[in-house]
Amino acid sequence: MKLSEGVEWGLHCTSVLASLPTKATLPTKALAEYHGVSETYLSKHLQALTRGGIIESVPGPRGGYRLARPATEITLLDVVEAIDGPEPAFRCTEIRQQGSCAIESSAYRLPCTIHVAMARAEKLWRNELRAQTIADIVAQLGDIVPQRVQHLAEKWLSENVRTASELGRRY
Repeated sequence: MKLSEGVEWGLHCTSVLASLPTKATLPTKALAEYHGVSETYLSKHLQALTRGGIIESVPGPRGGYRLARPATEITLLDVVEAIDGPEPAFRCTEIRQQGSCAIESSAYRLPCTIHVAMARAEKLWRNELRAQTIADIVAQLGDIVPQRVQHLAEKWLSENVRTASELGRRY
């Protein structure tokens, strides 16, 4: 199984947005700069996350993105499906019913064992992603990210975050 790089970008951006003060936002440009990725491509992934109800876009010249709901309610699977879609990774085309040894389709009464095995594995994978929230990821960062990097990130956030008062709106 191969996930798109958009999933990685989406998970990282969602984790950054989870650390913002309430009602604060970050613009696409700042998120792209922080992660060292293309602003154009990141924008497409942020739009997918917005359509998926993961983040919301605050319009205007001082707008940006923020989480649409608490990080405790956003699972890794939510982000994966918002970016890459909900389709299964494995698609059985029933090739056992084709080729030189194929017989009438009514003879295949039991499901394809390969399809069953792949569906079982995908179910486990999706359940694991469903069990992990963005809040879980953010909570683990303090344990694995060096202090120096944490301080750099905090400084960067303080310079780039847009608060509700800066936006001039009631949120």
